[in-house]
Amino acid sequence: MWRRTYLLLLLVRVYFALSPSYIHPDENFQGPEIIAGQIFGYPNLKTWEFTSSRPVRSLFPLWPVYGLPMLVLQWVWTETGKEAVAPQVVYYTLRLLMFILSFVLEDWAIHELVQSPRERRVAVVLVASSYVTWTCQTHTFSNAVETLVVLWSIVMIQRILDHKHRSSLLSSALLGLLVAFGIFNRITIPAFLLPPGLYLVPHFLRKPFSLLALCTTFALTSILAIAVDTSFYHSSSTESLFHLLRSDPTITPINSILYNTSTSNLSLHGLHPPYQHLIASLPLLLGPALLLCWYIRKPNLSIISATSATILLSLIPHQEPRFLLPAVPLILSSVRLPESGASRKYWFVSWIVFNAILGVLMGVYHQGGVVPAQLWLGQEPQHDTQMTKVFWWRTYSPPIWLLGGKELVTVDLMGMRTDEMMDQISKAIGGERRGEESRSVGLVAPRSSVDLDAWMERMKDVMVFEQLWMTKNHLNLDDLDFEEDGIRGTLERVVGRRGLVIWKVSQNMDKLGQLSGSQ
Repeated sequence: MWRRTYLLLLLVRVYFALSPSYIHPDENFQGPEIIAGQIFGYPNLKTWEFTSSRPVRSLFPLWPVYGLPMLVLQWVWTETGKEAVAPQVVYYTLRLLMFILSFVLEDWAIHELVQSPRERRVAVVLVASSYVTWTCQTHTFSNAVETLVVLWSIVMIQRILDHKHRSSLLSSALLGLLVAFGIFNRITIPAFLLPPGLYLVPHFLRKPFSLLALCTTFALTSILAIAVDTSFYHSSSTESLFHLLRSDPTITPINSILYNTSTSNLSLHGLHPPYQHLIASLPLLLGPALLLCWYIRKPNLSIISATSATILLSLIPHQEPRFLLPAVPLILSSVRLPESGASRKYWFVSWIVFNAILGVLMGVYHQGGVVPAQLWLGQEPQHDTQMTKVFWWRTYSPPIWLLGGKELVTVDLMGMRTDEMMDQISKAIGGERRGEESRSVGLVAPRSSVDLDAWMERMKDVMVFEQLWMTKNHLNLDDLDFEEDGIRGTLERVVGRRGLVIWKVSQNMDKLGQLSGSQ
């Protein structure tokens, strides 16, 4: 029975992996956006993490995770004589890759960490039935990569402890490599690994060669990462890489620590109370499974790692639920189900409902129109819209690399006030005066923005609004306004009018000509 359940949950995971929801801009701008520009020459946007004088993001972990599959795709396309790789092929290939990594490495790690066959079956199904596994782990997040690194680092620690009379050189060497890779991926990984790693101190005292193996691979991996980053961030320099490594190396983890220890820097991203993870992040990630924390089987490395990370990361003023992503499989693989038959039944029902709702919300509808819209805009010449500029309003920042080679200026208006957005569009299309060339521009906006309807109705005599594309698989949760519209009004607007639309906006030249002729 559990095998059929697990296979069914794998199909669910594949479905969500191929659903183009958009959970957070970082899933594109901290990975595929940069590497796609490097390999395919796609237009791309480098965010502040890559452009500041002290860059905080390393290119090193991005190459094996995203760069290698992109290079393989490029080689296949070249060998078969096809044209350039389409962005949608790259996008869905990366999604499938993240599914495979989750299916193989995450589930395998759970098998390694849970020794009892009976408890292992429960742990595997719990992890496989979590919406976090379906959605976040199949998206191109650095947090998803961190989850895999944390799990396998704990597996290596467990293997070393289980064979305490051996040197375990291979496991120690792999642990050093994983820790270094993880630190250059995200500097939060020591919060997960430091307390479990303390259990290795007696072993290293008895087997110093194990410590030497760990330190060697950690140092070599770190040097390679620093070399990759220094080469990228000093690409315009005429100095040799060897000289740059000696005189001005780029060490992104140190830059990231310096940035994140400044409250003034973190205030730009939002400050939270120290109990934010406890009262908001964990309930959002675990739902009913949070109640099972009272049913921990026994203290183990997994629960120690999750607990220490929650405590340590709560000391940082800026907190987001995805920062605790590795804690989800660690906790779910450590809990027991309620013993009472009735309690277990009610818990299962609540677990299924919770993950079904959050899975559909985050895996299908959450900003779900952004990626398809950008892919549609990038399909040239199938959609020759005669637009050279597109304004995005009240959506997440669109991934620029998905345009492929199409020359299309993207203007991200973010949550700009409605009157300011109108002014931007009016200036962009021109044609207000005789002899001035009229231009067509694109406007991508959610259907839930009802003030856009009023503007279109008011301007219909002087502007032409042509709907080019629309999807209903889009929810803009940032548009929720219960204080202004009330609960019912907000839900009717945001959910009832869900969707994303691409409008072509231009001047009504017939009306403009009539107005000019009458003057």
